[in-house]
Amino acid sequence: MDFFQSIDWIQLLKCFVVGGLICIIGQILIDKTKLTPARILVTFVTAGTILGGIGVYKYVIDFAGAGATVPLLGFGANLAKGAIEGVKEQGLLGAFIGGVKATSGGIAAAVFFGYIASLIAKPKIKKQ
Repeated sequence: MDFFQSIDWIQLLKCFVVGGLICIIGQILIDKTKLTPARILVTFVTAGTILGGIGVYKYVIDFAGAGATVPLLGFGANLAKGAIEGVKEQGLLGAFIGGVKATSGGIAAAVFFGYIASLIAKPKIKKQ
């Protein structure tokens, strides 16, 4: 019973709503435009980088927590944050190193779990 009392249900709701809205935007882009999923991915990462770089996405993260950090927008914002910190510490070279350093955990997890999924799913090349 203590477990359910310790959960912040309002924060959980905010996380779910913001993450869901980001997914809705992605689904609308898939359904209503001719953009490929790869271009939508790049658009989300780029938008997150711009919003993170100008400091706007920080407020979304403060509001929604994981609902804002887990989607691709959060990855872009984390890249920008890492690059900015890298420039402060190492100068121009830090712009390149900082972003990768800040997102290395997510990149490593994506590669690892992608590999595991490929072993389980046995992917095939789509015939055209």
